[in-house]
Amino acid sequence: MHKILFLPSWYPSKEDPTNGIFIKEHAKAVSSHNEVVVLYNEGHDKNLKKIWHIISDKKENGIRTIRIKDKKSLIPKISYFFYLWSIKQAFKKLLEQGWKPDIIHAHVYIAGVPAVLLGKKYKIPVIISEHFSWFPRHKLSLFDRIRAGFAMKRAKIILPVSKNLKESVESYGIKNKFKIVPNVVDFQTFYPCLYHSRENKKKILFVGVLRPVKGVPYLLQSLSQLKQKRQDFVLDIIGDGPNENEYKELVQKLAISNFVRFHGLKPKKEIAKFMRNCDFFVSSSLWENLPCVLIEAMASGLPIVASKVGGVPEIINKKVGVLTPPKDIDKLAKAIDYMLDHYKDYSPQRISEYAKSKFSYEAVGKTLDRIYREIAHKKRNIYGTYNNQK
Repeated sequence: MHKILFLPSWYPSKEDPTNGIFIKEHAKAVSSHNEVVVLYNEGHDKNLKKIWHIISDKKENGIRTIRIKDKKSLIPKISYFFYLWSIKQAFKKLLEQGWKPDIIHAHVYIAGVPAVLLGKKYKIPVIISEHFSWFPRHKLSLFDRIRAGFAMKRAKIILPVSKNLKESVESYGIKNKFKIVPNVVDFQTFYPCLYHSRENKKKILFVGVLRPVKGVPYLLQSLSQLKQKRQDFVLDIIGDGPNENEYKELVQKLAISNFVRFHGLKPKKEIAKFMRNCDFFVSSSLWENLPCVLIEAMASGLPIVASKVGGVPEIINKKVGVLTPPKDIDKLAKAIDYMLDHYKDYSPQRISEYAKSKFSYEAVGKTLDRIYREIAHKKRNIYGTYNNQK
């Protein structure tokens, strides 16, 4: 068993319970094999008089989680210095308490910067998991590119969640050792329901933030087209966001209010219930990295209709669903039409087992544990003595 410090750029909080939830799931997966401590800077506090302070230090889901904030400055460069300083000082407190990690596991290059600085000072190997969709979307600023290059070139290994993301990181001239480690799903929450009653209409499910990148207008227009042919379906939309009212107005304009139901934002357990009581899942995104919601849908045994974007083709094959080009209303309508007639041809058990073999706590936890052991072994060879608890 090794001591692993998780240093995330994003992590769920009371204010934003879905922010970086996939990183929290990674922490759960790792904690079954290793001792994990999460150190997370929640951001700036304009009322803070000191440079930084600890908000809380307690166990969350069995994992010690230290939350900190730093002082907000009107000068961005100084604010970033405060961010780095706060993590350094919180780390020093851990050392003073007698807890020194064997490996620092940063999530996203932003947290990779303080991670490699601490790693160099205290001779601790650093690995970086990358989740950021701005790499493949080519939206990184010059400052972001500098930070990403600085951190990733000094890490022992980079762990992107998809092959597509790996290739996008490399396109920025970043060279290092890579290994794909996907996102994780809780199979105790998401599982198939093999026997349940149906409504008269076949049920389609969409879950996501209601903003342009999710391509909801294309989905609604495809349903408007499809209703000219058939009326035996209904779409349930779970989620909220800045474009919610706009999409509700579009539903009225397209005269499909009898075919679309908005349910707002729901907690995971309620989303899982929706998944167990629908016929298939649809994603109309213009861009995705490795969306957890598709994995959750597969864990629930659902066949998928999804846009062929980002890392999606790496997880959706013919045995679990159908891929369509983004923004193509005609092909999306045809794919949904096909699935309405053929969703019963897909085995919920096989889809769920396929997802479990790749995205469960056990599968991902074992993969990360092997990476930790390999890096720890190399550290022992370099530095000689190494305090490793077994």
